[in-house]
Amino acid sequence: MAMSVRGEMEKLSVEQLKAVKEQTDLEVNLLQDSLNNMRTATTRLELASSALHDLSLRPTGKKMLVPLTASLYVPGTL
Repeated sequence: MAMSVRGEMEKLSVEQLKAVKEQTDLEVNLLQDSLNNMRTATTRLELASSALHDLSLRPTGKKMLVPLTASLYVPGTL
């Protein structure tokens, strides 16, 4: 299979090869962005899991501040 792809590539003009390279570069960039997004989501999920574990160790009925946004907290009870 690799030999047939190579043979096909050898038949392409310089302009066609440039277009193939540009398309491949775009696809690689898209895959890298997707991988970065998945890593970010994984990190956030791990942080959320850790926070839930920490909360499960606290006594029931404990008063606390619950974050609604980065700067807005409301009183709550476990």
